[in-house]
Amino acid sequence: MTDERRATTTLKRLSAATYLKEGALKYLFLLCAFVAVMGVALIFVFVGVRGWPVFTDVGAGDFLFGGLWHPGEGAFGILPFITGSLVVMAGALVLGAPLAVGAAVFLSEIAPPRVRAVVRPAIELLAGVPSVVYGFFGLMILRPVVADLTGGLGFGPLTAWLILAIMIVPTIATLTEDALGSIHPGIREASYAMGATTWQTIYKVLLPAAKIGIIDAIILGMGRAIGETMAVLMVVGNAAVFFQGVDMPISTLTSQIVMDMPYATDLHRTALFGMAIILFLFSMGLVGTVRLLSRFNERVR
Repeated sequence: MTDERRATTTLKRLSAATYLKEGALKYLFLLCAFVAVMGVALIFVFVGVRGWPVFTDVGAGDFLFGGLWHPGEGAFGILPFITGSLVVMAGALVLGAPLAVGAAVFLSEIAPPRVRAVVRPAIELLAGVPSVVYGFFGLMILRPVVADLTGGLGFGPLTAWLILAIMIVPTIATLTEDALGSIHPGIREASYAMGATTWQTIYKVLLPAAKIGIIDAIILGMGRAIGETMAVLMVVGNAAVFFQGVDMPISTLTSQIVMDMPYATDLHRTALFGMAIILFLFSMGLVGTVRLLSRFNERVR
């Protein structure tokens, strides 16, 4: 019997029940995707409906660019929290991104298999540590050290930077390692064949080739940093003021929402939902940026 006849016989043996199961699985997966999309849409609608009145009652300009947050006196300016979130995110990236990219390069290009088998699970384990544990570590261990160095109380952006830098390492390192691993082996071989050293190959060939993937990883790390709540809440100081120094307490959008939500009412609660809208839009912007970069990378290839 030829291969073509065997294939035809195999196809004929497929029963109607098999086709039914495949059709059911298809629609099951479609339902899973639909539920995920609807979940995001419902969250956005819920937060938007609850938070939109603040933009009309207070005014978009006063709400977004106001520098005073005194809900009891009708002042709902969230600019200190926006700047605080950006300061905390930027500092965490400056400290954490090089560490994460370096770890990814080590795992992908330098580490022997035995070392890689230990280091990679350790980095992945960081992603599974609850944020409240990071917060306790920062509060009990890092805060006294920062206090001794700065002469203050230890609450402020510097302590938050150190905690978040550790927290974003798994996200950036894992995605960066995937980006380096997707580079064709022939590129490495060509570099070595031309007499380049390992460091020259990494610095001048592999990192530029994986640039778009590394940028994607850093952008997703930004989302992880700006959306963190509990760990930041425990170490940042939670003062509704503008950034004044690395050792001075500030507050972020996420920490202020958690602080005020238990007792907020009326317009105060609406303003907190408005802050959630800003966070949601920022996260959507980061995801959209990653998508655009991914499409650009595909076109370049």
